[in-house]
Amino acid sequence: MAEIIQRDGTWTFDGETLRLVPGRDKNVSLLRKTLGELAVPLQALAGIAFEQGKKSGRLRLRLRDGADPLLQATGGKLTDSTDPYQLTVEPDRYGVAEYLVDEVRNAHLIEQVPSASCEAYLLAGPSVPLSVSAGDGTASFDGEYIRLEWNWKTEEAKSASGTRSLALADVAAVEWQPAVGLENGYLRFTVKNAPTKAPPKYDPNSVELWGFKKDPLMALVAAAVQARLPHPTGPDKDASPDPAPALAAASGAAAPAEDDHDALLRRLRELGELHRSGILTDEEFSAAKQAVLKRM
Repeated sequence: MAEIIQRDGTWTFDGETLRLVPGRDKNVSLLRKTLGELAVPLQALAGIAFEQGKKSGRLRLRLRDGADPLLQATGGKLTDSTDPYQLTVEPDRYGVAEYLVDEVRNAHLIEQVPSASCEAYLLAGPSVPLSVSAGDGTASFDGEYIRLEWNWKTEEAKSASGTRSLALADVAAVEWQPAVGLENGYLRFTVKNAPTKAPPKYDPNSVELWGFKKDPLMALVAAAVQARLPHPTGPDKDASPDPAPALAAASGAAAPAEDDHDALLRRLRELGELHRSGILTDEEFSAAKQAVLKRM
């Protein structure tokens, strides 16, 4: 097992799952604290990297496209401080960070995790019921219905329509955009057969965001809804998503391990073939072989 404990959080890798626990330091973002512990299965990873700096370093996870509903809903717009897949590392723990990276990379190589996009979410997304108040309204989601309630800052043209209740079955898409510079952000729900080009300020299916502290939490509502919509690259986009794979990943469950002697011998042969064909360098082959031998 490889583990690194920092004020920013704790990352633990057991060979199959990378567990990310946010720290309690005051500098840890509200989004990460609210999201809580994440269990990232090895099959969801596209890569891991460690970047050294003069004052601190940073661990970064890269997930496969379509593996996580949070990343799908936010579209790469999370800042470094709110991104749950980054960890700030103090200089005296650089060696531990590098060891963690090596362990994850070796396991990733041995398991031959594909680089292609996922056709189903491998993480479950935020749990429900969930309710967030920010900007000009409150967005709540119980797994079946989305409820939008307005406050005194809402434009009258939007609040006049009253509280909105949207059935998940009627939602075609969800989009989250943070406030950047002078541009306001929003959480928008696209309703089937009812497209609109109205700005979020006037759209009764949108919450407008102004860049305040709780705004990023709206991304959690977006992710919870996204996790229950048909996967964008799934084989049947019109079918209801099966939550079983995501729930299994979130609970840390995994397929039966093939750590018996014959299976490990097969992996050694596969690594040898990859090395002979030039796909693996001498260093990569040696590291991967040692990892297999440890299991034996």
